[in-house]
Amino acid sequence: MVTLQLASPTSEAWIEQATHHLDLILLDHANCEKKAAGNALSLLFRYPANGRLVEALSPLAREELQHFERVHRHLQRLGIPFRPLSAAPYASRLNQHLRRREPEHLLDTLLAAAIIEARSHERLGLLGIHLPDPELRQFYLWLAAAEERHWQLYLELALEQFPADQVQERLDTLLQVEAEILSTLHPEPRVHS
Repeated sequence: MVTLQLASPTSEAWIEQATHHLDLILLDHANCEKKAAGNALSLLFRYPANGRLVEALSPLAREELQHFERVHRHLQRLGIPFRPLSAAPYASRLNQHLRRREPEHLLDTLLAAAIIEARSHERLGLLGIHLPDPELRQFYLWLAAAEERHWQLYLELALEQFPADQVQERLDTLLQVEAEILSTLHPEPRVHS
């Protein structure tokens, strides 16, 4: 059975950084939800003949946009103006390790998405525990459950299209890469920093 277990837990330093810079975390989170929707759509454009991806990722893209809208409402409630932020190098550094030839690229893309969603699941759950705002705590605990479904979906899609041993071997490699990327705390608070 294939398992996705993050190779390193989120540090206390990240929790402290995130809770002390809630405005930046919320802004970054809004941008992350848009990127997640865009990632699902990108897969649909790249693999339009793959009916299973279309069936699974079209509703996922819509759900990610709904999450963006909910984060945006919290920004408005808290009086935080929406603005773009520079992205942390997390996703771009992870994407540098994706193989470019097919079908390996599809496998790596699905697994990278699963890892990103799994890290989101962990970190949004931590925000749900540690944030001082009770409305945000409740929101993030609810959202963490959605992120768990998302990483499970991406892993399931990988397993439907590739042998389990190949999936686990590549997943373990990418999990180690992800842990190395997060071994140094990014100076600017981000969901994936």
